[in-house]
Amino acid sequence: MADMGAFREAVAAWAAGGPGGPARELAEGLAVRAAVLLEGPSDAAAVGALAARRGRDLEAEGICVLPMGGAMNVGRYARLLGPPGLGLGLTGLCDEAERGHYARGLERAGAERREFHVCAADLEDELIRALGVPRVVELVDAEGELRALRSFQAQPAQRDRAPERQVRRFLGTKKGRKIHYARVLTEALAPGRVPAPLDGLMEGLTNELTNGLPAGL
Repeated sequence: MADMGAFREAVAAWAAGGPGGPARELAEGLAVRAAVLLEGPSDAAAVGALAARRGRDLEAEGICVLPMGGAMNVGRYARLLGPPGLGLGLTGLCDEAERGHYARGLERAGAERREFHVCAADLEDELIRALGVPRVVELVDAEGELRALRSFQAQPAQRDRAPERQVRRFLGTKKGRKIHYARVLTEALAPGRVPAPLDGLMEGLTNELTNGLPAGL
């Protein structure tokens, strides 16, 4: 039986130049109503963790959380999934540095009024600031990686960096670590400490969005 994972794979194949028929058929069969466009899988892990904490089953709601494989792909995905393509409601996260690129890509796709939530640096930075470095270090310790973190911080290239930057860089030094800690850090957030972009994204996944109505960028 087809599931949202199959739809994600079909969309990725379509974005890479393949046929759009499989994605269209799956979108109809699965009653997909909205897509959350994210730069990569660590963002998707955080969104999934927060949805679970709030008791939401996004797939059951017809919402596809879709890593695009890089910010540069936003225009292509918006064109395939938004008004010119499947006509889904669109939302997502972007980094401040990519904001202009997102705005241009969405405009070219005819989706310029869709709502994307902006992270100051990236989502990992938002999570680290929301938790605070001491709490993040506690979580790294609980995951059995404190020694690896301390060794990394002692490297000459890291010694003069602020602790926030050290921890953020550490999360990206091993394959799969960034994805793993996106989930761990999100699950550790106090209810009132969810970063504004992530909280706004979840709050924006309302009936208005899933019905495909535009929201302000």
